[in-house]
Amino acid sequence: MSYIKPKFHHPQSPQNDLGYIKSDYEGAISTLCAGCGHDSISSAIAQACFEMAIEPHKLAKLSGIGCSSKTPAYFLSNSHGFNSVHGRMPSIATGANLANRDLIYFGVSGDGDTASIGMGQFVHVARRNLNMVYIVMNNGCYGLTKGQDSATADVGSVSKAGSKNMFQTVDLVSMALELGASFVARSFSGDKAQLIPLIKAAISHPGFAFIDVISPCVTFNNNVGSTKTYDYVREHVKYTSTVDFVPEAEEITVEYAEGESKAVKLHDGSYLQLQKLAPDWNPQDRFAVYEKLHRAKQTGEILTGLLYIDTESQDLHQLLNTIKQPLNTLNEKDLYLGNEVLERINAGFR
Repeated sequence: MSYIKPKFHHPQSPQNDLGYIKSDYEGAISTLCAGCGHDSISSAIAQACFEMAIEPHKLAKLSGIGCSSKTPAYFLSNSHGFNSVHGRMPSIATGANLANRDLIYFGVSGDGDTASIGMGQFVHVARRNLNMVYIVMNNGCYGLTKGQDSATADVGSVSKAGSKNMFQTVDLVSMALELGASFVARSFSGDKAQLIPLIKAAISHPGFAFIDVISPCVTFNNNVGSTKTYDYVREHVKYTSTVDFVPEAEEITVEYAEGESKAVKLHDGSYLQLQKLAPDWNPQDRFAVYEKLHRAKQTGEILTGLLYIDTESQDLHQLLNTIKQPLNTLNEKDLYLGNEVLERINAGFR
């Protein structure tokens, strides 16, 4: 079996505003199990970047260890990439972002990589509001090491081996909200119509944009009794809204009855258009989101869509008032300001 993709394409393949075609945003052929939800997420990422006409070399992909952390090889092959050690992706993302704010930082992680060994790293990257997209491909198990329950497995969920999980689940969405994340969403790998505009909005959001994507493991956690299967999610999913992303360049026209739709203006001038399905849903009310999540948990429902967004957030660079120029472009003239300036600085500490 060949793992090399053919380079030919149809001469009339659709192009984006930069002249790129969809295959320019793809990567190597996936070695994940056939039907893995992670491949659908990779495809959604590639489609979102294609539609937004992002230059591939302007994006940096970062990951840790696990099935999910292999996926950056499967999309945007012409982007920057760094595969870190288990659970340490946020540290790499933080250092890279502080050194060069000009790139789009796209972190891909799994429920083990984030909710277990990487928990402490996740906590700090969220509370610092680092300007990045952080996607968790959440399948409730350790698929790379034969399907043991992960920290996101629901209480009572049955593993392929037949054992029930007796421990409380770690809900990464609730945790992200508690930590002050300024963009929080949940989606399903089998719902690209919802996932693609959420990814676009996350890329446009200046701050920590977290998307928890339920992504069934077809080999180890797609059995009867598991709460992370394709069938279970489809039967229990509850949409807060249908989502559409409207770029800044397009005319914004919104016609709707009061309480049925909401247009959320993002920092770059684009809009996230929400057609409300859940009654009284307000994605800018953090406390209301807590209540909705709690009620959904009690009834076994899975809330998906844009759950919360802070349209006035400040990212880490704004909080620290850092220099806008990438650090590797600074020269001696930029770094040495003279003895007079140095004396004033020293005097300020006396």
